[in-house]
Amino acid sequence: MQFKYLILNKQAPVCWLKFNRPPVNALNTEMVLEIEQAFDLLARDDEVRVIVLTGEGRAFIAGADIAEMARFSPFQARKFAQNGHRTLNKIAGIEKVVIAAINGFALGGGCELALACDLRIIAEGAKIGQPEVNLGLLPGFGGTQRLARLIGPGFAKELIFTGDALDADGALRIGLVNKVVKTEELIPYVTQLANRIAEKGPAAIRLAKVCINYGLETDLTTGCAYEIEAFGLCFASGEPQEGTDAFLNKRKPDYQKGKE
Repeated sequence: MQFKYLILNKQAPVCWLKFNRPPVNALNTEMVLEIEQAFDLLARDDEVRVIVLTGEGRAFIAGADIAEMARFSPFQARKFAQNGHRTLNKIAGIEKVVIAAINGFALGGGCELALACDLRIIAEGAKIGQPEVNLGLLPGFGGTQRLARLIGPGFAKELIFTGDALDADGALRIGLVNKVVKTEELIPYVTQLANRIAEKGPAAIRLAKVCINYGLETDLTTGCAYEIEAFGLCFASGEPQEGTDAFLNKRKPDYQKGKE
């Protein structure tokens, strides 16, 4: 599939998806829908286990397209938010690991898209935040919900109410990102990380992600009950048998032998 604003580079079991809408990869309706289409495609691709998102140029995604939003009627604004939520829900819910390699500005919708990913690695010179209130808006792609769940309501309210952007070290300090790396090391580091994850048992990774996501939305007892069932289900994949045999015989596991 050809995209206007995205570059897909599949290096199975990893696929890189690069945002490419110069100059700052601002999200308009067409780009949001392209991201949704890309994730629909990747969800069906069994060769891909890890997806890496990054931006072309000096931005990851510097926010929504302000020129487009300025023309919105209330109905159009609601539709835009619906499109964004549906797309980011697919990123968050896909049964593959999604890593945000934040190469530059990740503001507004860009921050929200990063929040929908499983891991966030940020370059030293990048900025991240929710500046919507500076335009008389509030986050509309899940920022009021995912941000508070990730870093707690206090920090989330401070970021959203002030509209301030954080530098990489500030984002790391409050748990908004997993790691800060030098700009020139971002792609090599994320490549290594993605490949390490892709070497693990694919069914185990999928089930672990589902358990974590599901558990965050329910009580501890229900979440633990779900984990028990997932643990048992994992044995149907053949991965535990291969992994334990490899450990006992001091060899590297080959999870292609499993019944994914």
